[in-house]
Amino acid sequence: MPRTPRRWNALLGAVSGLSLLAAGAAAAQTPAASTIEAMRQRPPQDEVIYFLLPDRFANGDAANDHGGYAPDRLVSGFDPSSPEFYHGGDLAGVIQKLDYLQGLGATAIWLAPVFKNKAVQPTVGRPMAGFHGYWITDFTRPDPHFGEPETMKALVEAAHARGMKVYLDIVTNHTADVIQYRECPANDCAYRSVADYPYARRGGVDGAAINDGFRGDGDASDFAKLTDPTWAYTPYIPAGEETVKVPAWLNDPLLYHNRGDSTFRGESSTHGDFAGLDDLFTENPRVVQGMIEIFGDWIDAYGIDGFRIDTAKHVNPEFWQAFVPAMLERAKARGIPNFHIFGEVYDHDPAALAQHTRVDKLPAVLDFGFQSVATDVANGAKAPDSLAKLFAADALYEGGAEAALQLPTFLGNHDMGRIGGFVLKAHPQASDDELLARATLAHALMMFSRGVPTLYYGDEQGFAGGGGYGGGRQDMWDGQVESYRTEQRIGGLRNPYDREAPLYRAISEMARLRAADPALRRGRQTVRAAAEAPGLFAITRALPDQDGETLVVFNTGTEPLSANIVVNAASTRWTASRGSCPTASAAPGVVRVTVPPLDYMICVSEGPAQ
Repeated sequence: MPRTPRRWNALLGAVSGLSLLAAGAAAAQTPAASTIEAMRQRPPQDEVIYFLLPDRFANGDAANDHGGYAPDRLVSGFDPSSPEFYHGGDLAGVIQKLDYLQGLGATAIWLAPVFKNKAVQPTVGRPMAGFHGYWITDFTRPDPHFGEPETMKALVEAAHARGMKVYLDIVTNHTADVIQYRECPANDCAYRSVADYPYARRGGVDGAAINDGFRGDGDASDFAKLTDPTWAYTPYIPAGEETVKVPAWLNDPLLYHNRGDSTFRGESSTHGDFAGLDDLFTENPRVVQGMIEIFGDWIDAYGIDGFRIDTAKHVNPEFWQAFVPAMLERAKARGIPNFHIFGEVYDHDPAALAQHTRVDKLPAVLDFGFQSVATDVANGAKAPDSLAKLFAADALYEGGAEAALQLPTFLGNHDMGRIGGFVLKAHPQASDDELLARATLAHALMMFSRGVPTLYYGDEQGFAGGGGYGGGRQDMWDGQVESYRTEQRIGGLRNPYDREAPLYRAISEMARLRAADPALRRGRQTVRAAAEAPGLFAITRALPDQDGETLVVFNTGTEPLSANIVVNAASTRWTASRGSCPTASAAPGVVRVTVPPLDYMICVSEGPAQ
């Protein structure tokens, strides 16, 4: 196949980038089928994902703040002064801020779970609310704190009219904490293993046989022999909650492991209750089919474009081997050929991450390895060669380096905290300019290296916080949580949703550069230089059917650097996409660059890539 001249690809990329990023007033008024079709045809690696918690992003409808419950914080879960309760954000608010998101450069919105939650439940000994969305009772509808099904549908349609995708955060591992155990009324039950408490055993509390003949080999008729769920503990559903879960099959204790709290090691990692949440018996074919029906219906009803899968590592591989193909088939039938599925595997080791693409057959996983290394490199705690080692491990993923293009990369999240907080912690005495430069550099490492950059809401406004549960879940508006109102921000305190915030402007520039150059989205990546101390890191991105290559050079050190970089020998002429790029190579296959401290440059060649 003949190569396309680089200058034409740059022009086409710029046009494509404008279609991805422009506010799109005309498209918003007349959502042409061509806009939606073009969106559907984009592969996952073309996106810039924006991850947000609806409760903390924007309050578009104050009437649903209490979710239809009594206005008692321990009933409705609404208390905007507490970081652990609902604050009023909703789906209507997301709709109202689509211009803001598109101006930033986001092309796909990842929503934290929107499903109906148990509004309040005790966690770590005190009442907390399900504002985050991970305590699901009704898997079939949005939580009333967030809006009605019609609001969800309106959000997807409004996003699609702008050429933006919508990803849902889904949970298959567990439900809200409803099931209790009689042996431990304090709801603090140590894990009981299959070896010590097998499903099929004799000698129950009354001396009778329990589930004789059960093998647990995945056969539906075999699972039907489970008639008594007291194999490890005696589970029961408290009065008044017998039918709280939807669909109705989720109320059957036989469809849960009922083995006590996970220690997150060994067998308990997939069989134990995650912090007391009811752990589904995902080996059971009834659970597998039930979850396929639930989430397939969301694809059919709303035209969702992808799923982020919560706690994917805590579910048995056989479940994913059935679930993923079913979802991809359902999406394809709905006219969604590039449905993006990526699992949460909270592990920083690429080998552990890759295992879940090879064994579980997950198409992609969140790149926790990148998160930890890129953060340390931007902070000067690690040298750039650690990034080179990370990218060398791409061969471990199912599909190798090509598959790694679809790994969502990120710098922080709702569980661990924000890049702003990591920068502040690493450099408590640094100037404001240095803090901003390091946070910007971290985003550049994410935006231009392989993978799908995933922005965490509020980072573009310089939010920092102390991290951990609640510490990185600030309100985007001027809320009532005192710690959120007074904490330091990278780039200074600004008005809510300020498009002139330094990081908003920096990230939007990066998104425009990425959207304008197909190589920065889909191109194979080659590490060209990686220093063993803070300083030089250089990569090239190139498409096999396109002339030339894109060179991205980072300086992770605090002094200016000049260096010779090895490139393709045919890359002789260069133009600057960002920074002061040379116009010509210094020698065949060598380009000389100069980069300011804690900064980056992007240079584009015209010569054919090898």
